[in-house]
This record gives sequence, structure tokens and C-alpha cells, in this order.
Amino acid sequence: MTKNRPVRWGLIGAARIAERALVPAFRRNGSHIVAVGCRDPQRGTAFAQRLDIAEAQTYEAVVARPDIDAVYIGLHNGGHLPWTLAALAAGKHVLCEKPLGLDAGEVRQMQAAERAAGRLVCEAFMYRFHPQAERLRALVAGGAVGTPRLLRGSFGAPLADPADCRFDPAIGGGALYDVGCYPLNLMRLVMGREPEALAFTAQCTDRGVDHAGHAVLRFAGDGPAEALAHLDCGFSLAFETSFEVLGSEGVARLDQPFVCRDVETRLHWRNAGGEHVERFEPCDPYALMVRHFEGAMRGEHPLRWGLDDALRQALLIDALLALR
Repeated sequence: MTKNRPVRWGLIGAARIAERALVPAFRRNGSHIVAVGCRDPQRGTAFAQRLDIAEAQTYEAVVARPDIDAVYIGLHNGGHLPWTLAALAAGKHVLCEKPLGLDAGEVRQMQAAERAAGRLVCEAFMYRFHPQAERLRALVAGGAVGTPRLLRGSFGAPLADPADCRFDPAIGGGALYDVGCYPLNLMRLVMGREPEALAFTAQCTDRGVDHAGHAVLRFAGDGPAEALAHLDCGFSLAFETSFEVLGSEGVARLDQPFVCRDVETRLHWRNAGGEHVERFEPCDPYALMVRHFEGAMRGEHPLRWGLDDALRQALLIDALLALR
């Protein structure tokens, strides 16, 4: 790959997230979308025409193309492992939706395949690339709220269609996988270490898929350095996202921690020095994620969050699900 040539992408899956977020992100970065892969030829063709993509093909055909450098995988959760492995075997870099795998074992398979292929895999937690996430992490690490004692995060995303793939246990359905993973990931990012899973209580459909859940975690430490964390997530909840850190000397809160594309966002924090509100201009964290990943593909910088981080995330989700 050269710095002068745009990265050539293939899309695996004609999902809404690809249409609404990733295609605009690729184009904001000047990347080239070569083809989209879709199981349904008519749907794939309509997607390609609507978004001015030259070709719609099968997944297999997209992965095999020599004129594609990287693929974005926006399939249901059960499709992440097989198509990540197929893309790596074909010499492609992979940007894959979260959760990267259905368990830690799947992520370990991806790690082995990534090493063998000499390519990169990134779990697409786009919120991490928004400046507000790094600012919150830096504030907490710098002691602005004292010692963190309690973290609270939530993500409610109403989902009414029982036929939606996120309600299907056979392909990785569940609110913890789909939306609970976000506050869980931000807790790990802010604290800079891994928590212990203490409890996960879920309300489930008659097929055993969690549609609402509450988790309790603990970040170990000596005495006052210990912190607890509470997480709420669900498909049967009203839309809501929030994240806050309560410390020994103050509080910090993000009002829009995860759904933060192209809107002004705010970070509120207070301590003995008073109340503070930091405003962040609208930006596209998907485009920032793509820019970072493409730079790592070119060797311009290391990938900030690679598969070691994805494995730690998967291990934590495994531990929570085991407590359900």
C-alpha cells in the first residue's frame, strides 16, 4: 500500500449501519468503495445503485477480489468470525463491527489468523475516536475527580421487531452483545484496567435472548482505589445513553457518549474548583476511526486498539454471561 493511493474497500453485508455511517465515513476520508457483498442479489444491487457503488456481488466474490485492500464486516454477530477469517486468508485487512466475536475463543482464532496473514483486524467501536472519550479518560487519569469510586453507564435502544436478527440466539442476539458492550468498553477505557464481573441480571425473551440487563463490576485496588461499576442496557428500554464517573473529589459526565456523530457534545465535570462544561464541535467518529485504521494499515502508526484489547473485552462479556 502507498500513501498516495486511496484505500480500496469492500463491504461485507448491506446493513443499515454500512449505509448510514460507514459509506459516508469512507468517502469523507477519500477512500474508494469497490464493491458490496450481499446474500440477496436484488437487495445488493439496490444498495449499490442507491449509494453509487460500482458492483454488488456475493461475500465470497468480494473477499476474493485482488483490487480490494480491506473489508468492512457489518453482518449479524454470528457472521463476524467466518468472514473475518475468510478475509484474512485472502490477504485483506478487516474492520469488523462489535462485538468482534461471540466469545473469547472466537477472538483467539482471529488473533492466530491475523498473525498468519500479516494483516490488521480492528473492532469497530467508533465512539473511542471521538475527542470527548479521550478527554474524559485524560481527566480521570489526571485526578480531576479524585479517585474514581463508581462508574455508571447505560445504553437503551428500543427494538420492537421480533424478527430482527438481534433477537435470534443462533446468531448472537442479545442486548449485552449489541448495546451493553459500549458502556462496558468505555469503563475499561477510562479506568485503564480490567474489572471483575460480579453480577449480571437479565430479562430474556422466550428464546433466551437478553432484552434488558443490569451488570455490576469491580475494578480491584488497594482500599480506596477500588471502584464499582454499574451498567444498564436493553432493547426494551426507551432510547437513552449516558456515562458518568463519580470520584472522591468530583464527578464527570458525558451526555452523549455513544451516539455522537455530527452533533455538538458536552462533557460536564465538577470538583472543588467549580463546575465545568466542555463542548465538542460536531465530528464524525466513524470517519476518524477509518482514518486511524487506514493509517495503521499503511504503517504510519500502530493500531491503538487491536485484538489484545478485543480479547479482554470478549473475556469480560463471557464472564458476565456466565452469571446470567
